[in-house]
Amino acid sequence: MQQILDLITGQFNAAEGEVRRLFHGRGRSYPGYEQLIIDLLPPVVIIRLFAEHDPAVIDGLDEYFRQLAGDYKPQVLVVQHRYRQDDVIEVRWNHSDLDLDDVLQVQELGLSYNVRPLRNQNSGLFLDMREGRRWVKDHSTNKRVLNLFAYTCGFSVAAIAGGADKVVNLDMSRGALNTGRDNHRLNQHPMQKVQFLGHDLFRSWGKLRREGPYDLIVIDPPSFQRGSFVASNDYKKVLRRLPDLTEVGSELLLCLNSPQLDSQFLLQLVEEFCPEFSFVERIENPVDFPDIDPEQALKVLLFKKS
Repeated sequence: MQQILDLITGQFNAAEGEVRRLFHGRGRSYPGYEQLIIDLLPPVVIIRLFAEHDPAVIDGLDEYFRQLAGDYKPQVLVVQHRYRQDDVIEVRWNHSDLDLDDVLQVQELGLSYNVRPLRNQNSGLFLDMREGRRWVKDHSTNKRVLNLFAYTCGFSVAAIAGGADKVVNLDMSRGALNTGRDNHRLNQHPMQKVQFLGHDLFRSWGKLRREGPYDLIVIDPPSFQRGSFVASNDYKKVLRRLPDLTEVGSELLLCLNSPQLDSQFLLQLVEEFCPEFSFVERIENPVDFPDIDPEQALKVLLFKKS
Protein backbone atom coordinates (compact mmCIF):
# COMPACT_ATOMS: atom_id res chain seq x y z
CA MET A 1 0.00 0.00 0.00
CA GLN A 2 2.86 2.41 0.74
CA GLN A 3 4.01 2.21 -2.88
CA ILE A 4 0.55 3.31 -4.01
CA LEU A 5 0.51 6.20 -1.54
CA ASP A 6 3.95 7.31 -2.74
CA LEU A 7 2.70 7.30 -6.35
CA ILE A 8 -0.34 9.34 -5.35
CA THR A 9 1.89 11.85 -3.56
CA GLY A 10 3.96 12.33 -6.70
CA GLN A 11 0.92 12.91 -8.88
CA PHE A 12 -0.75 15.16 -6.33
CA ASN A 13 2.34 17.39 -6.16
CA ALA A 14 2.63 17.46 -9.96
CA ALA A 15 -1.00 18.57 -10.30
CA GLU A 16 -0.37 21.96 -8.66
CA GLY A 17 -4.08 22.52 -8.21
CA GLU A 18 -5.17 21.27 -11.64
CA VAL A 19 -7.12 18.14 -12.56
CA ARG A 20 -5.11 14.93 -12.67
CA ARG A 21 -5.36 11.19 -12.31
CA LEU A 22 -3.71 10.39 -9.01
CA PHE A 23 -3.73 6.63 -9.51
CA HIS A 24 -4.45 4.58 -12.62
CA GLY A 25 -4.84 0.94 -11.73
CA ARG A 26 -6.71 0.10 -14.92
CA GLY A 27 -3.42 0.24 -16.83
CA ARG A 28 -2.44 -2.98 -15.01
CA SER A 29 0.93 -1.59 -13.96
CA TYR A 30 0.23 -2.23 -10.27
CA PRO A 31 -0.78 -5.86 -9.56
CA GLY A 32 -3.63 -6.17 -7.12
CA TYR A 33 -4.95 -2.66 -7.82
CA GLU A 34 -6.25 -3.12 -11.37
CA GLN A 35 -9.81 -2.17 -10.38
CA LEU A 36 -8.92 1.10 -8.66
CA ILE A 37 -8.56 4.61 -10.05
CA ILE A 38 -8.36 7.92 -8.22
CA ASP A 39 -9.04 11.29 -9.81
CA LEU A 40 -8.36 14.78 -8.55
CA LEU A 41 -10.93 17.41 -9.51
CA PRO A 42 -9.79 20.09 -7.04
CA PRO A 43 -10.86 20.31 -4.32
CA VAL A 44 -12.59 16.93 -4.81
CA VAL A 45 -10.86 13.54 -4.81
CA ILE A 46 -12.85 10.68 -6.36
CA ILE A 47 -11.98 7.04 -5.72
CA ARG A 48 -13.58 4.74 -8.30
CA LEU A 49 -13.81 1.03 -7.55
CA PHE A 50 -14.60 -1.43 -10.35
CA ALA A 51 -14.57 -4.41 -7.99
CA GLU A 52 -15.11 -4.83 -4.28
CA HIS A 53 -12.00 -4.02 -2.22
CA ASP A 54 -10.90 -4.75 1.31
CA PRO A 55 -12.35 -1.91 3.44
CA ALA A 56 -8.86 -1.41 4.87
CA VAL A 57 -7.69 -0.15 1.47
CA ILE A 58 -10.36 2.55 1.38
CA ASP A 59 -9.80 3.44 5.02
CA GLY A 60 -6.07 3.79 4.33
CA LEU A 61 -6.74 6.11 1.39
CA ASP A 62 -9.23 8.08 3.49
CA GLU A 63 -6.63 8.60 6.21
CA TYR A 64 -3.97 9.57 3.66
CA PHE A 65 -6.09 12.29 2.04
CA ARG A 66 -7.27 13.62 5.41
CA GLN A 67 -3.72 14.27 6.55
CA LEU A 68 -2.63 16.19 3.44
CA ALA A 69 -1.84 19.83 4.04
CA GLY A 70 -1.09 22.93 2.02
CA ASP A 71 -2.85 25.15 -0.50
CA TYR A 72 -4.27 22.24 -2.51
CA LYS A 73 -5.48 20.09 0.39
CA PRO A 74 -8.58 18.13 -0.73
CA GLN A 75 -11.84 19.27 0.84
CA VAL A 76 -14.02 16.38 -0.35
CA LEU A 77 -13.52 12.62 -0.67
CA VAL A 78 -15.97 10.60 -2.76
CA VAL A 79 -16.01 6.84 -3.36
CA GLN A 80 -17.89 5.42 -6.34
CA HIS A 81 -18.68 1.71 -6.14
CA ARG A 82 -18.89 1.09 -9.88
CA TYR A 83 -19.08 -2.71 -9.53
CA ARG A 84 -22.51 -2.48 -7.88
CA GLN A 85 -25.67 -2.40 -9.95
CA ASP A 86 -26.83 0.77 -8.20
CA ASP A 87 -23.42 2.45 -8.74
CA VAL A 88 -23.64 3.77 -5.19
CA ILE A 89 -21.76 7.02 -4.53
CA GLU A 90 -20.40 7.47 -1.03
CA VAL A 91 -19.31 10.91 0.20
CA ARG A 92 -16.77 10.02 2.87
CA TRP A 93 -16.34 13.63 3.94
CA ASN A 94 -17.04 17.15 2.73
CA HIS A 95 -15.18 19.92 4.54
CA SER A 96 -16.35 22.60 2.12
CA ASP A 97 -19.60 24.34 1.22
CA LEU A 98 -19.65 22.61 -2.18
CA ASP A 99 -22.92 21.15 -3.44
CA LEU A 100 -21.55 18.06 -5.17
CA ASP A 101 -24.63 17.82 -7.38
CA ASP A 102 -23.76 21.20 -8.84
CA VAL A 103 -21.17 22.22 -11.42
CA LEU A 104 -17.55 22.49 -10.31
CA GLN A 105 -15.02 24.68 -12.12
CA VAL A 106 -11.59 23.10 -12.57
CA GLN A 107 -8.35 23.94 -14.34
CA GLU A 108 -6.27 22.07 -16.91
CA LEU A 109 -3.24 23.56 -18.70
CA GLY A 110 -4.30 26.95 -17.38
CA LEU A 111 -7.79 26.70 -18.90
CA SER A 112 -11.11 26.44 -17.07
CA TYR A 113 -13.77 23.76 -17.50
CA ASN A 114 -17.10 22.93 -15.89
CA VAL A 115 -17.40 19.38 -14.55
CA ARG A 116 -19.89 17.41 -12.49
CA PRO A 117 -17.86 15.34 -10.02
CA LEU A 118 -20.66 12.97 -9.02
CA ARG A 119 -21.44 11.74 -12.51
CA ASN A 120 -20.84 8.00 -12.60
CA GLN A 121 -19.00 7.84 -15.91
CA ASN A 122 -18.17 11.17 -17.55
CA SER A 123 -17.61 14.20 -15.35
CA GLY A 124 -17.35 16.43 -18.43
CA LEU A 125 -13.62 16.24 -19.09
CA PHE A 126 -11.70 13.12 -20.13
CA LEU A 127 -8.46 13.42 -18.16
CA ASP A 128 -6.51 10.99 -20.36
CA MET A 129 -6.85 13.40 -23.32
CA ARG A 130 -4.76 16.14 -21.69
CA GLU A 131 -1.78 15.74 -24.03
CA GLY A 132 -4.10 15.77 -27.05
CA ARG A 133 -5.58 19.05 -25.88
CA ARG A 134 -2.07 20.36 -25.19
CA TRP A 135 -1.03 19.51 -28.76
CA VAL A 136 -4.09 21.27 -30.20
CA LYS A 137 -3.45 24.33 -28.04
CA ASP A 138 0.16 24.46 -29.25
CA HIS A 139 -0.67 23.96 -32.96
CA SER A 140 -3.84 25.94 -33.68
CA THR A 141 -2.58 29.43 -34.46
CA ASN A 142 -4.62 30.95 -37.33
CA LYS A 143 -6.20 27.57 -38.14
CA ARG A 144 -9.76 26.61 -39.07
CA VAL A 145 -10.61 23.65 -36.85
CA LEU A 146 -13.35 21.04 -37.07
CA ASN A 147 -14.05 19.20 -33.82
CA LEU A 148 -16.13 16.07 -34.42
CA PHE A 149 -17.81 14.25 -31.52
CA ALA A 150 -17.08 17.46 -29.63
CA TYR A 151 -18.75 16.47 -26.32
CA THR A 152 -18.11 19.44 -23.98
CA CYS A 153 -15.71 21.06 -26.46
CA GLY A 154 -12.40 20.54 -24.65
CA PHE A 155 -10.50 20.49 -27.94
CA SER A 156 -12.33 23.63 -29.03
CA VAL A 157 -11.37 25.47 -25.85
CA ALA A 158 -7.75 24.43 -26.39
CA ALA A 159 -7.84 25.51 -30.05
CA ILE A 160 -9.23 28.98 -29.38
CA ALA A 161 -6.76 29.43 -26.50
CA GLY A 162 -4.04 28.51 -29.01
CA GLY A 163 -5.11 31.19 -31.48
CA ALA A 164 -7.43 29.35 -33.87
CA ASP A 165 -9.37 31.58 -36.27
CA LYS A 166 -12.47 29.39 -36.17
CA VAL A 167 -13.72 26.17 -34.57
CA VAL A 168 -16.79 24.19 -35.65
CA ASN A 169 -18.00 21.76 -32.95
CA LEU A 170 -20.40 18.96 -33.86
CA ASP A 171 -22.06 16.56 -31.43
CA MET A 172 -25.49 14.92 -31.19
CA SER A 173 -25.81 15.98 -27.54
CA ARG A 174 -27.04 19.56 -27.32
CA GLY A 175 -26.61 19.40 -23.56
CA ALA A 176 -22.90 18.62 -23.94
CA LEU A 177 -22.53 21.47 -26.44
CA ASN A 178 -24.22 23.85 -23.99
CA THR A 179 -21.55 22.91 -21.47
CA GLY A 180 -19.02 23.58 -24.24
CA ARG A 181 -20.41 27.09 -24.65
CA ASP A 182 -20.05 27.63 -20.92
CA ASN A 183 -16.47 26.38 -21.05
CA HIS A 184 -15.60 28.94 -23.72
CA ARG A 185 -17.30 31.69 -21.72
CA LEU A 186 -15.36 30.67 -18.60
CA ASN A 187 -12.18 31.37 -20.55
CA GLN A 188 -13.53 34.66 -21.97
CA HIS A 189 -13.15 33.44 -25.54
CA PRO A 190 -14.55 35.39 -28.52
CA MET A 191 -17.74 33.46 -29.19
CA GLN A 192 -17.98 34.67 -32.78
CA LYS A 193 -15.09 32.31 -33.56
CA VAL A 194 -16.94 29.21 -32.34
CA GLN A 195 -19.87 27.29 -33.82
CA PHE A 196 -21.92 24.58 -32.13
CA LEU A 197 -23.83 22.10 -34.28
CA GLY A 198 -26.11 19.70 -32.42
CA HIS A 199 -26.53 17.33 -35.35
CA ASP A 200 -26.08 13.73 -36.40
CA LEU A 201 -22.69 13.67 -38.12
CA PHE A 202 -23.79 11.25 -40.80
CA ARG A 203 -26.55 13.64 -41.89
CA SER A 204 -24.42 16.79 -41.77
CA TRP A 205 -21.70 16.40 -44.39
CA GLY A 206 -23.15 19.11 -46.63
CA LYS A 207 -23.19 21.64 -43.79
CA LEU A 208 -19.65 20.77 -42.75
CA ARG A 209 -18.40 21.04 -46.33
CA ARG A 210 -19.88 24.54 -46.66
CA GLU A 211 -18.12 25.64 -43.48
CA GLY A 212 -14.77 24.23 -44.66
CA PRO A 213 -12.16 23.54 -45.71
CA TYR A 214 -10.40 22.96 -42.41
CA ASP A 215 -6.73 23.15 -41.48
CA LEU A 216 -7.18 20.73 -38.58
CA ILE A 217 -9.83 18.08 -37.95
CA VAL A 218 -10.07 16.37 -34.56
CA ILE A 219 -12.02 13.11 -34.40
CA ASP A 220 -12.59 11.75 -30.90
CA PRO A 221 -15.58 9.38 -31.09
CA PRO A 222 -16.98 6.96 -28.53
CA SER A 223 -15.65 3.44 -29.06
CA PHE A 224 -19.05 1.83 -28.72
CA GLN A 225 -22.27 3.77 -28.39
CA ARG A 226 -25.21 1.73 -29.61
CA GLY A 227 -27.34 3.62 -32.12
CA SER A 228 -24.75 6.36 -32.52
CA PHE A 229 -21.21 5.19 -33.26
CA VAL A 230 -19.38 1.88 -33.19
CA ALA A 231 -15.72 2.44 -34.02
CA SER A 232 -15.13 -0.91 -35.68
CA ASN A 233 -17.90 -0.20 -38.20
CA ASP A 234 -18.32 3.56 -38.39
CA TYR A 235 -14.83 5.09 -38.23
CA LYS A 236 -14.28 4.37 -41.91
CA LYS A 237 -17.53 6.19 -42.79
CA VAL A 238 -16.03 9.35 -41.34
CA LEU A 239 -12.58 8.97 -42.87
CA ARG A 240 -13.84 8.53 -46.43
CA ARG A 241 -15.41 12.03 -46.19
CA LEU A 242 -12.27 13.82 -45.09
CA PRO A 243 -10.72 14.54 -48.50
CA ASP A 244 -13.69 16.83 -49.30
CA LEU A 245 -13.28 18.75 -46.04
CA THR A 246 -9.54 19.42 -46.25
CA GLU A 247 -6.79 20.75 -48.47
CA VAL A 248 -3.07 20.14 -48.92
CA GLY A 249 -1.33 20.67 -45.59
CA SER A 250 -4.42 19.97 -43.49
CA GLU A 251 -3.82 17.95 -40.33
CA LEU A 252 -5.90 15.18 -38.85
CA LEU A 253 -5.92 14.10 -35.21
CA LEU A 254 -7.52 10.67 -34.83
CA CYS A 255 -8.41 9.41 -31.36
CA LEU A 256 -9.42 5.91 -30.31
CA ASN A 257 -9.98 4.58 -26.81
CA SER A 258 -10.80 0.92 -27.37
CA PRO A 259 -8.75 -1.93 -25.84
CA GLN A 260 -9.86 -4.16 -28.72
CA LEU A 261 -8.67 -1.86 -31.53
CA ASP A 262 -5.01 -0.85 -31.86
CA SER A 263 -3.11 1.84 -33.74
CA GLN A 264 -2.84 -0.39 -36.77
CA PHE A 265 -6.61 -0.28 -37.08
CA LEU A 266 -6.47 3.49 -37.64
CA LEU A 267 -3.40 3.35 -39.86
CA GLN A 268 -5.02 0.81 -42.14
CA LEU A 269 -8.27 2.78 -42.36
CA VAL A 270 -6.44 5.95 -43.32
CA GLU A 271 -4.40 4.11 -45.95
CA GLU A 272 -7.56 2.64 -47.45
CA PHE A 273 -10.05 5.49 -47.24
CA CYS A 274 -7.96 8.70 -47.31
CA PRO A 275 -4.48 7.80 -48.59
CA GLU A 276 -3.71 11.49 -49.15
CA PHE A 277 -2.95 11.65 -45.44
CA SER A 278 0.42 10.45 -44.15
CA PHE A 279 1.14 9.38 -40.58
CA VAL A 280 3.23 11.92 -38.64
CA GLU A 281 3.36 10.83 -35.00
CA ARG A 282 1.52 9.37 -32.06
CA ILE A 283 0.78 11.82 -29.25
CA GLU A 284 1.98 10.33 -25.98
CA ASN A 285 -0.56 9.71 -23.26
CA PRO A 286 -0.25 11.62 -19.97
CA VAL A 287 2.30 10.25 -17.51
CA ASP A 288 -0.47 9.79 -14.95
CA PHE A 289 -2.04 7.11 -17.17
CA PRO A 290 0.62 4.35 -17.23
CA ASP A 291 -0.34 1.18 -19.09
CA ILE A 292 1.58 -2.05 -19.61
CA ASP A 293 0.20 -2.21 -23.16
CA PRO A 294 -0.11 1.19 -24.89
CA GLU A 295 -2.13 -0.42 -27.68
CA GLN A 296 -4.93 -1.15 -25.22
CA ALA A 297 -4.89 2.41 -23.91
CA LEU A 298 -5.92 5.68 -25.55
CA LYS A 299 -4.44 6.16 -29.02
CA VAL A 300 -4.05 9.66 -30.53
CA LEU A 301 -2.49 9.70 -34.00
CA LEU A 302 -1.55 12.70 -36.13
CA PHE A 303 -1.72 12.70 -39.94
CA LYS A 304 -1.03 15.36 -42.59
CA LYS A 305 -2.43 15.74 -46.11
CA SER A 306 0.05 15.95 -48.98
